[in-house]
Amino acid sequence: MVADAQPASVVIVGAGQAGYETAAALRERGYPARITLISAEDALPYERPPLSKAYLKGQEHFSDEQLWLRPASYYTRQSIDLVRGTVREIDPVARTVRLADGSGYDYGHLVLAVGAQPRGLDVPGARLRGVHTLRTARDAAGLRASLATARRAVVVGAGFIGLEFAAAARESGCEVTVVEALDRPLARVVTTPTAEHFTRLHRRAGTELLFGQGVAALHGDDHKGVTAVELADGRMLPADLVLIGIGVVPRTELAAMAGLPVDGGIAVDSRLLTSDPCISAIGDCAAFRHMRFGNRLRLESVQNAVGHARLVAERLTGRSRAYDELPWFWSDQFATTLQIAGLDDGHDSEVVIGDDPDAFSVLLFRGQELRAVESVNRPADHLAARRLLERGVGLSPVEAGAPDFTLKGHLARRREGSGVAVG
Repeated sequence: MVADAQPASVVIVGAGQAGYETAAALRERGYPARITLISAEDALPYERPPLSKAYLKGQEHFSDEQLWLRPASYYTRQSIDLVRGTVREIDPVARTVRLADGSGYDYGHLVLAVGAQPRGLDVPGARLRGVHTLRTARDAAGLRASLATARRAVVVGAGFIGLEFAAAARESGCEVTVVEALDRPLARVVTTPTAEHFTRLHRRAGTELLFGQGVAALHGDDHKGVTAVELADGRMLPADLVLIGIGVVPRTELAAMAGLPVDGGIAVDSRLLTSDPCISAIGDCAAFRHMRFGNRLRLESVQNAVGHARLVAERLTGRSRAYDELPWFWSDQFATTLQIAGLDDGHDSEVVIGDDPDAFSVLLFRGQELRAVESVNRPADHLAARRLLERGVGLSPVEAGAPDFTLKGHLARRREGSGVAVG
């Protein structure tokens, strides 16, 4: 499908991975007009994944500059206007965005890449000094400084951010307790075998994991900061550092004020367009129609942000298509890497492959169809799974359960049988 004529200018609100990639991809595709990239942070666009991993291990190991996606000279060289400020209003009739300082920018097309913000913990004491969330480089810098002197940390939430921080904190010598309201870690994103592996991993490292527990209050004072976490059952956990890692909320306020539909995120179609044909939304803030899964999704990953950005850049420079990229995710904790290919949108059977309890993959099926694969320390499985799922190569639970089954071998056999190169 051929897109409309190229817009006279593009304004991108949000300079995270999705916003940066949109600007970069537009220039790569030869877009000649003005690009304005508006960042609410006083920093060059940077990578977020290291913030909960390598960055926390100390200044001598990972500098701020290593986070940058590009140096400052790149934006000058590519004629990308990098503006620092907070957008307060979108006027879709005048096609203008207005910043908190009163300045305004006209757009031919507007891209909302505003991301998400950490979900707050609504209990007494949540604003005490020493209580952190982790989303931005500033968050990470404050958390790293606190971690340098902390002796006892409590992590509220056993999702990816919470567990990645817990691993970094244990490696720094801090005593760590993770408090999770559900019955296992990563409960919303992985299967029981994978969750049980990460439970063992963290407990072997000396982390205390408390499941089925809520937090009633945080205790401390203005002078000492946080000193304890009170659980719903009355137990008190000493703490001089607390990380709240209970998920994020998409930033939808600007879109809602502009009259754009919001449905678990800024609602967009399969081409990432809002109800206004001059406004797109991408990345963590966008709830989009995915062609592979049919339903509306909101995904939080670098791969999704990059894929969204490239699709929008293509559309704005002459090629319009629906978004159908296979989702994939990863997490590093201690020396263990979890990689997920596909999306578990409802499975009814699982097959575990691999004899090593610290290196295995879980294959998720709905009926006779492979839907997703979780791989723990098996990168070859992850790559093969992505190829299988991207190309729709058939695989049944019975085939996967054969004693000599491997994902790579199955991929090769199907390639040979079809006479088509799959690898």
